[in-house]
Amino acid sequence: MSTTEKPFETETEAAAAAAGFVTHAGEHDHGAGAGLIKPGYDKRLTNEDLAPLRDQSWTWYNIFAFWMSDVHSVGGYLTAGSLFALGLTSWQVFVCLITGITIVLFFCNLVAKPSQRTGVPYPVICRSVFGVLGANIPAIIRGLIAVAWYGIQTYLASASLDILLVRMFPGLAAYSDVAQHGFLGLSSLGYVTFAILWVAQAAVFWTGMNTIKRFIDFAGPAVYVVMIALCVYLLKESGWSINLNLSDHQLSGTQVFTTMLAATALVVSYFSGPMLNFGDFSRYGRTFKDVKKGNFWGLPVNFLFFSVLTVLTAAATLPVYGELITDPVKTVGKIDNTFALVLAALTFTTATIGINIVANFVSPAFDFSNVNPQKISWRTGGMIAAVGSVLLTPWNLYNNPETIHYTLDTLGAFIGPLFGVLIAHYYVVHKQQVCIDDLFTLDESGAYHYTKGYNPSAIWATAIAAVCAMLAVFVPGINRFDDYSWFIGCGIGFAAYALIAPRMGIGAEQLAAKCVGKLVSE
Repeated sequence: MSTTEKPFETETEAAAAAAGFVTHAGEHDHGAGAGLIKPGYDKRLTNEDLAPLRDQSWTWYNIFAFWMSDVHSVGGYLTAGSLFALGLTSWQVFVCLITGITIVLFFCNLVAKPSQRTGVPYPVICRSVFGVLGANIPAIIRGLIAVAWYGIQTYLASASLDILLVRMFPGLAAYSDVAQHGFLGLSSLGYVTFAILWVAQAAVFWTGMNTIKRFIDFAGPAVYVVMIALCVYLLKESGWSINLNLSDHQLSGTQVFTTMLAATALVVSYFSGPMLNFGDFSRYGRTFKDVKKGNFWGLPVNFLFFSVLTVLTAAATLPVYGELITDPVKTVGKIDNTFALVLAALTFTTATIGINIVANFVSPAFDFSNVNPQKISWRTGGMIAAVGSVLLTPWNLYNNPETIHYTLDTLGAFIGPLFGVLIAHYYVVHKQQVCIDDLFTLDESGAYHYTKGYNPSAIWATAIAAVCAMLAVFVPGINRFDDYSWFIGCGIGFAAYALIAPRMGIGAEQLAAKCVGKLVSE
């Protein structure tokens, strides 16, 4: 070796170079992570953010912290708290919580495996299912949903900051009034707090996945510390006497069973977005065992503990404030202790930043980058999502439930089908086998070229399942099944693809014939 040559820093880099990969040794900040790019990879499908990772370093704790950030949010608080107002007893609610989160755990482990095995994010894995070009269909759908929720979550957190600032500086009250100082449905103070959070989230995202990992490693436990403190504070104010039955009515007979089913479905539906693109994070896992361990601690264990805290806190609001408050932002607004108010408001703000980054920032960054990898990097994709979230004026979207229903529920009807088709393809049709190299080629001989880059069987299965899911949401008479739209879409998508794909010549044998010596399998 000449003195001008730089030695490889790890065995991984040396092996990658020997195999013909372009590794850019020594560069460590590539946003989403430095990928291994072979000379034969098509530039129209490749950048370092989408290519297979050369360093999968996340431990089980990092995955655990990811789920803490996802659960610890205003939305998570409202979801857990709302189940106790359905007329169910406490033990019935916890049965629903345990059942629902166990289903989520099972599905998350299923969707995590292909990305962890290959080191590529969700939209790239979708190339194996929908075709190297057809993968943009699920990527764009998931990206648009994430953009909308990114804006809404940012707005909800900014509302918490509004309350804090008005309590600390009463002179700002007039500027929080839309009627006096408002534009396009948001107050002047609202614009300021929204901008603060928007910039803060963008700054964390821009520094790359390593910073995001460190942030969620800190944010999850920090939120727990303050939530426990808030819970103890309210319990003390209540005289340690609360009623855990938060419903004002009781159910009987079949109502109990149907309500429990709906409550279980609500838990699964709440996690359906991050569950679909969990591969964006499982790709970083050191081993699949680490991912499964992180999922176990982050989902059933973490979610149940969070739910207990939520219920105790909500139950304490009744004797303390004379009314049941399940919205944490409103709870924070009623706290008389200034220090507790500041701490609680900042905590919910931190929690929202955490969930927004992991669920609604990273996902569209990969999704939009997948559309045009050479022109849209992971960072650029994320900023497209951030700007789009402002243009949607999420405060107007959130304050118009009918608009949310028709836009997000329509897009959301595709989440179940996309999940079902992906699982059917990987586990049933292709028997847990992936040809990584062919995910990055437009050559007609590629295993995932299908028909001009699109897989008609996946598109048809998704369309059929999505129509069925939308019927359950929108058509009078059968929209009583709207709580189960994810299950309907997922089940039909799974079955339809498993039936259609083999009849169109797609299967494990055909894949093996095209990818001799190149398959990554279980």
